[in-house]
Amino acid sequence: MRPLTFLCVTCYHKGQDFLSACKAAGNTVYLLTAKNLEHAEWPRHAIDEFFYMDSDENTPENFANLEQGLAWLMRSKKIDRIVALDDFDVEKAAFLRETFRVPGMGQTTARYFRDKLAMRMKAADAGIPVPPFSPLFNDEEITHYATTVPGPWVVKPRAEASATGIKKVHTMEELWQVVHSLGDKRHGYLVEQFKPGAVYHADAITVDGKVDFCRVSKYLNTPFEVAHGGGIFRSATLPLGSDDDRAVQELHAKVMDAFGMQFSASHTEFIKSNEDGQFYFLETSSRVGGAHLAEMVEYASGINLWAEWARLETAMAKKQPYETPQAKDDHAGIVVSLSRFQHPDSSGFDDPEIVWRLRKNHHIGMIVRSSDLDRIHALLDDYAGRIHRDFHASAPVPDKPMD
Repeated sequence: MRPLTFLCVTCYHKGQDFLSACKAAGNTVYLLTAKNLEHAEWPRHAIDEFFYMDSDENTPENFANLEQGLAWLMRSKKIDRIVALDDFDVEKAAFLRETFRVPGMGQTTARYFRDKLAMRMKAADAGIPVPPFSPLFNDEEITHYATTVPGPWVVKPRAEASATGIKKVHTMEELWQVVHSLGDKRHGYLVEQFKPGAVYHADAITVDGKVDFCRVSKYLNTPFEVAHGGGIFRSATLPLGSDDDRAVQELHAKVMDAFGMQFSASHTEFIKSNEDGQFYFLETSSRVGGAHLAEMVEYASGINLWAEWARLETAMAKKQPYETPQAKDDHAGIVVSLSRFQHPDSSGFDDPEIVWRLRKNHHIGMIVRSSDLDRIHALLDDYAGRIHRDFHASAPVPDKPMD
């Protein structure tokens, strides 16, 4: 039997462990990435051939270019699976699967893991709590929403990741100013009630329609606060079996089932409202979480989400059984910040709990691991204060995620 051929798609420099594990499983691995990443530090031993896209936009014009490029490639090479390694590439991969009848998630299901409006409508239909929301299609509906749902509200792009492009408004006048400023692009946005609260994330692997592994963590600064307030990104795992862990695990399983997830890694976010203590679904994605959360989860659980996702995709393509390895019950936390120094010196952070350091220009970050969650929180609080004093820099919110 010939090796399976995987076409991996990403317009960001990520997924190195997936590529390495996919190759180690005996597959032929092609990488379709942005032209400006041609000389990035990819695991070149694991990639049989590179292909490049001049534009990363999810537009009909770019989809047509990708279609023509893959049609040319498939004249001489068989493609068995197409995998999007980043949220922004989910639509590209789904379009190419549909066009060339490659097995995997099609465009309808992919929308539930990419389009925030589709997510909310599907979740609401399934009885999963979501903040009150409205599309921005119709003027009368927007006015009705703003007069019946108490503010403040947030206007969100339907197809961006993280907190990118979100605007918070407090009055109907402000809301309409934002809507009008969007012009002909307003249909690509939605409005929802802003619910202050703690944000949690579930990082998981689903196999045969059932969640096989899930680790729940809590952002110590919400992504919105970090993006819009110049904050320092922090997250830490929850105690397994705690009330919040069980609540998020249950809601996460309902989301995966309602959205038709069959097999993939996923990253899903929920907010616990300060007002009523209830968990609300925020968003999900059919890929490994960004911001180095995968590394945090690995240090806590022993599960490398990127590598296991590659093993899972290979097993599904070969129609073989897959089972996630037994997870460890440890705790980990992460702190990451922009730095005003190009190569910040983090050697002053020397606690034995540090297991990982971020190596990236103008960034500083660490992951700590311990069986004592209080120790994790104490370290992250201490590090956040020191980083803010000695290293921290802030930047305007980007138009697109900078993961």
